[in-house]
Amino acid sequence: MAMWFPVCRSWKLRCEDSMGHFSQLPRQDYEALKESCLRDGSLFEDKSFPASLRSIGSGPLLRKLPSRLQWKRPPELHSNPLFYSAKAKRLDLCQGLVGDCWFLAALQALSLHQDILSRVVPLNQSFTEQYAGIFQFWFWHFGKWVPVVVDDRLPVNEAGQLVFVSSTYKNLFWGALLEKAYAKLSGSYEDLQRGQVSEALVDFTGGVTMTINLAEAPDNLWDVLTRAACSRTLIGCQTHCGKQRVLENGLVDGHAYTLTGIWKVTTRHGPEYLVKLRNPWGKIEWRGDWSDSSSMWDLLSPKEKIMLLRKDDDGEFWMSLRDFKAHFMLLVICKLSPGLLTQEVGQKWSYTLLEGRWKNGSTAGGRMKSPRDTFWKNPQFLLSVWRPQEGRRSQMLCSVLVSLLQKPRHRHRNRKPHLAIGFYLFRVSQSFDAQKKLPSEFFWKSASLSRPATFLTEKEVSQELWLEPGIYVIVPCTSEAQQESEFVLRVFSRKHTFYEIGSNSSVIFSKEIVDQSEGKDEFFTKLFEKYPEINAIQLQNILNHMPWSSLGSKQPFFSLEACQGILALLDLNASGTVSIQEFRDLWKQLMFYQEVFHKQDTDRSGSLNWAQLRAAMKEAGIVLSDDVCQLMLIRYGRPDLQMDFVNFVHLMLRVENMEDVFQNLTQDGKGIYLQKPEWLMMALYC
Repeated sequence: MAMWFPVCRSWKLRCEDSMGHFSQLPRQDYEALKESCLRDGSLFEDKSFPASLRSIGSGPLLRKLPSRLQWKRPPELHSNPLFYSAKAKRLDLCQGLVGDCWFLAALQALSLHQDILSRVVPLNQSFTEQYAGIFQFWFWHFGKWVPVVVDDRLPVNEAGQLVFVSSTYKNLFWGALLEKAYAKLSGSYEDLQRGQVSEALVDFTGGVTMTINLAEAPDNLWDVLTRAACSRTLIGCQTHCGKQRVLENGLVDGHAYTLTGIWKVTTRHGPEYLVKLRNPWGKIEWRGDWSDSSSMWDLLSPKEKIMLLRKDDDGEFWMSLRDFKAHFMLLVICKLSPGLLTQEVGQKWSYTLLEGRWKNGSTAGGRMKSPRDTFWKNPQFLLSVWRPQEGRRSQMLCSVLVSLLQKPRHRHRNRKPHLAIGFYLFRVSQSFDAQKKLPSEFFWKSASLSRPATFLTEKEVSQELWLEPGIYVIVPCTSEAQQESEFVLRVFSRKHTFYEIGSNSSVIFSKEIVDQSEGKDEFFTKLFEKYPEINAIQLQNILNHMPWSSLGSKQPFFSLEACQGILALLDLNASGTVSIQEFRDLWKQLMFYQEVFHKQDTDRSGSLNWAQLRAAMKEAGIVLSDDVCQLMLIRYGRPDLQMDFVNFVHLMLRVENMEDVFQNLTQDGKGIYLQKPEWLMMALYC
């Protein structure tokens, strides 16, 4: 996964108390505390975030609580409590009494990427092995990954039901404990009542957020979503402002959702672009075109309809891109590197992070208003950019992303709301004296290259800039003078230097972002440009030229017939091709199948026998009876009842397809009713 910043093993979070003085959260050494509890035979109790109303807060949330609130540990709530299960459906979390839909929408997006999730949620924690009632989570907090330790006492009602975040699987508790850790970081559960999806996405990843006002969405919005879906992104969205009431169309005003997928379908009238969304409540869905009960689904082929439509009130639904733009206000895309923002391929990104402060009476200058204002007193940062392959004399434009984050001004996240912030950009000459801050006259005689259209009261504001190689000054500020806060300023580009003017600090050269997925993203970008749609011959060429690293010397060979079989499983609209998005989904599955196959192929023969196949399928979350497993080996294996990797892939894709079809068609979770065309389609293609 992407690792931009060094891990901090111990931490202090500097926050102000109600008098404006800085206080510190206690240092808590997870390993030492856990070892102490195990040695004493006791369960951890976190005195810094106790099982009491103090941790819940002192505002309106208290009035929502059940009359007999209790705090219980998961082993007291279920006979077989699990911290996390890879076999559970990824979108299994439901919002509780806390109004933190923004947090849940971001968390659901996080759960779609297990490698990113495991950075925030160490998945090896357990209620059985070395259980001591203590759990640890990690958040990216203003430039550092910080650990947050909590005990596992959770608030429940008299019936033993969780009152805050819960899972549809009643014995899973990672979501509830993560919410508790985030509440501790924020001050209390009450402090999670209001927020923006972008805020949580940054805290989960340290990534770069791009917010699109859908009323002013670019014409290529579908292309943006396609590139986002084909790379490592987390995507959320928000409806228009309101009091979280359910509208006649099924959407909720002032509510956050997770964007879980996109799909281009082919109707009798032409192509239709669909987005798939999930309500963090785990219920209440869109009722318009392409909803679960919409007649629009009859315009599709039977196969496409069966594979995409799931009539289940689980909060997840489809809608057209057109309706999405009309009924939603903001689209938030969080990328682990800025690569989504530019089409350049084959170049590394670099970053610099600097901290600063707007201080009353000295550096809190406010925005530009008049020639006699104090704007020039704001912190000033010198940025020098160039394209690494052409050198400093090149005049080709450079892609630069600037991100400004304001730090909390109180121990409790919502006690002091965010200030309205923004930044200006000016170009300066080569003869500029970098040891002295630029005076007021400079700013009023020089035209800004970028300035805030609106100052936003958000944790982060960011902007992509295309700049000529040269020297620039960035001036971050609040909308009004004399407003105090600390901030973090990040710059991402191909090559730059960056430092604060007049601070006696040395020049800071950018550091290269190490993103282990960057090569994969580059591969898919190039592939997308070459093959917008992939046929069986192209699929065969791609698969046979990929290094299957886990399979060692036993490299698989995908025949044209095998690729036609794979294509038939993925090709929903009978076009004879798959899109790059469908191929990206296939690639994720292939990488997972490769790991499972390699793990069970203990003798490194390049094939699996009956026992190994059964174990491999169980590892992948598929449990078949012995008889069915034997039949699968006869059907997909060789005459010697051994199954190679290519046939294992074909089997796994078919079984997972059938599982999806069953879940989409079943009404009671036990069986399905099929009309004759549906049965023939499944028998022939699924």
